Amino acid sequence: MRGRNNEFLEEKEVGGRISVFSIVVFGSIVNEGYVNRLDETQEHCIFNRNRNACNYGITVGVLAFLSCLLYLALDAYFPQISSVKDRKKAVLSDIGVSAFWAFLWFVGFCFLTNQWQASKEVDNPMNEGGDAARAAITFSFFSIFTWVSTAAIMLGVSLETFNMILEKPAPQASSSLYVRGLSHHFHLTDTKQRRELQAGDYTHLFP
Repeated sequence: MRGRNNEFLEEKEVGGRISVFSIVVFGSIVNEGYVNRLDETQEHCIFNRNRNACNYGITVGVLAFLSCLLYLALDAYFPQISSVKDRKKAVLSDIGVSAFWAFLWFVGFCFLTNQWQASKEVDNPMNEGGDAARAAITFSFFSIFTWVSTAAIMLGVSLETFNMILEKPAPQASSSLYVRGLSHHFHLTDTKQRRELQAGDYTHLFP
């Protein structure tokens, strides 16, 4: 249980970093991710004037932040889940979601980096929002590893939960009742026959 508590603390620290990283990504794009030329009034996405790049960064950032809050709440509720099978389901879902977000952040990092490199200086001669764009790219990169770290932590918890299922002693009461019932039905009074029956040898019942 002690190891489980330590893993919870580790995951909450990772979850806190994921929340901050997500806020930085979508906050940077929302605040300074749209610029315009001197001869234009309409603002365009700073990433090569590709609105899809900005939309992707904002959408992934907001949804990742909400997902992080959801699973942090699940972590807080986790110790109250008494069923080992329910715990296993919760842990496996956490692993799947973390791997999914790691993939989306990888795609986002590659997408934003590509569009930033393709951006033309003529579209942003004053270099406005450059720091915000670089911050969004940098924290997208960091987010990949933090989500992978969360998946790795929860994978360890999953293995621990699986071991708990394997180590759970099998109930013996039903088999004992079954043996006593057969003994009574076949009127077995001999101790040797009862032991053979308990060991699973039923040949003497059907001569």
